[in-house]
Amino acid sequence: MIDNLKKINNTADGVFDFTILIPTWNQLEHLHLLLESLRENSKLKHQIILIVNEGSDGTRKWALNQADYDVVISPENIGVCLGLNSARSLVKSKYLVYMNDDMFVLPGWDVAIQDCIHGLGTKAFMISGTMIEPKRAGGANHSVVSDFGSSVKDFRRLELMESHANIRRSDWQGSTWPPNVMHIDVWDLVGGMSIEFSPGLGSDPDLSRKLYAIGVREFIGLGSSQVYHFMSKSTHRIIPNDGRRSFLLKWEQHLDDFVSSTLKRGMPYDGPIERKPSISPRWKVTLRIVKYLIKNLFSLTRK
Repeated sequence: MIDNLKKINNTADGVFDFTILIPTWNQLEHLHLLLESLRENSKLKHQIILIVNEGSDGTRKWALNQADYDVVISPENIGVCLGLNSARSLVKSKYLVYMNDDMFVLPGWDVAIQDCIHGLGTKAFMISGTMIEPKRAGGANHSVVSDFGSSVKDFRRLELMESHANIRRSDWQGSTWPPNVMHIDVWDLVGGMSIEFSPGLGSDPDLSRKLYAIGVREFIGLGSSQVYHFMSKSTHRIIPNDGRRSFLLKWEQHLDDFVSSTLKRGMPYDGPIERKPSISPRWKVTLRIVKYLIKNLFSLTRK
């Protein structure tokens, strides 16, 4: 795998406010829309690294001809964890921003994050922007539901641009999901993404849990940093990993317990999180593992 990765350094050395990492997998139309929004709606100077998985829809050919972006190209889909980690050697700023390729940033997104960072005065943080989404995703309570389209073809861009300033969301606790931002020293200290979660389900809360383990207590969602998210344009095409099982085995804590009880994701932001993670009793961990094993065995016998 590593011998097949192609890295292209197009960006001249300089001072960048953020380095934006964008993994993409055969989503050229959405990628074009995201990059256009970054050009038009960003105020700061950013390095952009495209992580092209496969690229058989024309993304690979297009990316090879771009001079404004640094590029990592993999001939196969290596997923989010390996993809993000592969871009580390190209990073030229102090702050990493991870974005999905099916997002559209709105004016002021980057200045709001920069202002928050300056106000914190520490490297020990994870900050997320607030997603505006066309529908509610499960029990998620951190995003704003407002439908401006579910694809590039039905995207009501002008309507969104005219009305997004009136879409209010207070700052919230529990940053895990992209777009998220952290200091490069924090990323390096925890070793980036955990590849045992490849291709990526469960990797976002695992990253937050690793940050928590090294003493990070600021997990802030900014209501004033907004992106529109078309939602899950890649995850439905992968063979999913069991991220919840991996999280439970690794941390002896259920993923949902960490997100809701420790990070308090979606609750109003009221300062650093002080609550210690609740480690599940050994018998509960064992019981959950047995349930996973029975479920997987049942699935195999049905095939």
